[in-house]
Amino acid sequence: MKTTYNMGQVCLNEGPCMPLEPDLKDIMATSRDQKELLWAWQGWRDAVGRLLRGTFEQYVQLSNKAARLNGYRDMGALWRAKYESDKLEKDLEQLFQELQPLYLNLHAYVRRALYRYYGPEVIDVKGPIPAHLLGNMWAQSWVKILDLVLPFPKKPPEDITKIMRSQHWNPEKMFVEAEKFITSLGLLSTPPDFWENSMMERPTDGREVECHASAWDFYNSKDFRIKKCTEVTTEDLLSIFHQMGHIQYFMQYKNLPVIFRAGPNPAFEEAVGSVITLSAFSHKHLLNRGLLSRQHQDSEEEVNFLMGIALDKIAFIPFAYLIDLYRWKVFDGTIQKDNYNLEWWNLRLKYQGLCPPIPRTEDDFDPGAKFHISASVSYTRYFLSLVLQFQFQEALCKASGHVGPLHRCDIYNSKTAGKLLEDVLKQGASKPWPEILQNITGKTKMSAEALKTYFKPLMNWLVTENVRQGEILGWPDFSCSFEEKETDKVKFLSLKLDPDQAKLGQWVLLALSFVMFLVALLLACRLYSLEKQSLAQDTSAQGTSRQDTSSQDTSLKTPPNSYFLGIAMKPSQVAKRQWILLGFCLILMLCSIGLIIRIFTQHHRKPPWMSAEWWSWD
Repeated sequence: MKTTYNMGQVCLNEGPCMPLEPDLKDIMATSRDQKELLWAWQGWRDAVGRLLRGTFEQYVQLSNKAARLNGYRDMGALWRAKYESDKLEKDLEQLFQELQPLYLNLHAYVRRALYRYYGPEVIDVKGPIPAHLLGNMWAQSWVKILDLVLPFPKKPPEDITKIMRSQHWNPEKMFVEAEKFITSLGLLSTPPDFWENSMMERPTDGREVECHASAWDFYNSKDFRIKKCTEVTTEDLLSIFHQMGHIQYFMQYKNLPVIFRAGPNPAFEEAVGSVITLSAFSHKHLLNRGLLSRQHQDSEEEVNFLMGIALDKIAFIPFAYLIDLYRWKVFDGTIQKDNYNLEWWNLRLKYQGLCPPIPRTEDDFDPGAKFHISASVSYTRYFLSLVLQFQFQEALCKASGHVGPLHRCDIYNSKTAGKLLEDVLKQGASKPWPEILQNITGKTKMSAEALKTYFKPLMNWLVTENVRQGEILGWPDFSCSFEEKETDKVKFLSLKLDPDQAKLGQWVLLALSFVMFLVALLLACRLYSLEKQSLAQDTSAQGTSRQDTSSQDTSLKTPPNSYFLGIAMKPSQVAKRQWILLGFCLILMLCSIGLIIRIFTQHHRKPPWMSAEWWSWD
């Protein structure tokens, strides 16, 4: 599945084929033409999702088999066991409910902004948002449409990507910048081999590579690498800081036994990378690094800044939650294979308030268009890390002596904060995660309070704005279309035809079956008649042959006077072979009729000629 995903491309009718990175991602991020966005959105799912459906069914079976062999009920139970909590599902639901008001207010505001841009033909201000209009192939981050939804358009934020390029940044400089931040905290420097062995850019020698960013620990206490096809963009700089956080984790616990060389739960590793980005992309730090020029932010600029962060972090909340919720239901059988795609979109509507831009069917497999599903990577870590990173940030900022709003905090150069973080990283998975969490935050439970504190100024503004606009939070009484738009079309032998055409085709097939039956019957009658004649002739020929034996050589025999498939033989032998051939014809006819009935029952539950409607031409 992973290979199919990595090799996926969408081809133009006349022109080159486009991979996901960077081509299709760029289209989704920069295009404002909804037809072009739909082409990329649908094309990627046709190129990858559809191909993975059959394989995914096998994957589910094999995963559950492996989980049961390891003592778990199914693969979902095995994944949840890594968090060592019997209440994990309940805790996840509680965290989501705490954060839902923030998401609903953001959703309502963005929906209104898209309504202004695309109009009522595309956006319903009381309904879900079409999933292809949010600047991301999976609608998990909406930051690329910031220009469409900016609260104060007259005070746009500076374009960091443009500034980086004007200063001639390259991929290596981006990695060096992340390294400077981490070492400023008193943490470890990456070894020289890291810079030699990592893949920081897409190879130029024509090799096909997987470009999904990832960090690697080779478990020899010295070889650590990152694989990423870096572009000089703000998004990739964020990703690099995140991946370098993983590398720092690897280096800190490298001396522990192998079994403990991991985070205390998978979310910790993700949160460590992300917490660094919260400081690295604060206004204060970007200003100090020469990536911003304005010395101060007024209240409107601050709301704009927080909106940019929220479109990445808050928009991600329901997506990160539902990915594993979906797979757990697949693994335990709650979602059956006949409804894989339907239930996927039911969850996306329920939690994200999104619908597909075109009707989807069970021929599609849209979950497979997401890397972590095709690569079998559990996603709960990302949901929990979203909460944990703000808890960590709050604790580190307190340790650094920061005073003021949490979103203004920058822990750069704080050795105290670095020491607190280092003490957590060094422990790896050697202690239960609640104990390690308590060491850094003073609490044993994951809490959404720090996240809500970070976004409080934005939340206050969103609530006020949505009340002013009379927005309805959510998407009550709306559903996504899961049928073909051309509802007058019916399936016939896998073809979509008009009902009259399909009906005519069924009559033709039925008529052909009767013709085959009549031909076989006539052939049987003729064979029976010919067999009687040939037997009579054979008997007569044998009598004549016996009378002539006294005057002729005994080695001479009556020459055959019949042929079967070009082979000369006695008439009786010909008849036997014709009966055998007739038998094969009858078997073929029965198989054809059975196949026709099976095709009909797959679509109608019973053959159409067994229904009253079939015999009516109205």
